[in-house]
Amino acid sequence: MRQGQKMRRITGLGAALIAITALSAGDVAAQAAKEKPKPPYFASIGAGKARMRSGPGRTFPATWLYVRADLPVRVVDVFKEWRKVEDPGGTQGWMLGALISSTRTAMVQGSVTELRDRPAYGARVLWRAEPGVIGRISQCARGWCRFDVKGQAGYAEASRLWGVGAEETLP
Repeated sequence: MRQGQKMRRITGLGAALIAITALSAGDVAAQAAKEKPKPPYFASIGAGKARMRSGPGRTFPATWLYVRADLPVRVVDVFKEWRKVEDPGGTQGWMLGALISSTRTAMVQGSVTELRDRPAYGARVLWRAEPGVIGRISQCARGWCRFDVKGQAGYAEASRLWGVGAEETLP
């Protein structure tokens, strides 16, 4: 094989590697865009202890210490690695983004909520959950969500839960 043919083959392989790397980088960027929705959106506290601060930085004083992992929050603003969140009581402040999880949870609000075997008013009641109970949500559609509290699951009206929009759809 001559020198020119080797160079063309190496150049061709290099171009192929660059194209594959560019496609992979594009996939990573697309995935990152999917994982970082624009505010406002619901999320949850992922850490067992999380400080809420009065501003976006460690130099700002802590205003609350949350010791309840999975507490649903609404992210209302973003500044670098900080997220301005609102808790179910309406308190707003800043948390480090690493403390926030994309896991969707909700809190029962108002009065005792019935969890049913199907997403329908006439469905059999499986469980009842008191206000303040937190569970993971999925399968939200047409005003109902599957609400799972440590393995005790059923369908609850989305309007009775803080952490999901009344008409929001989730897989």
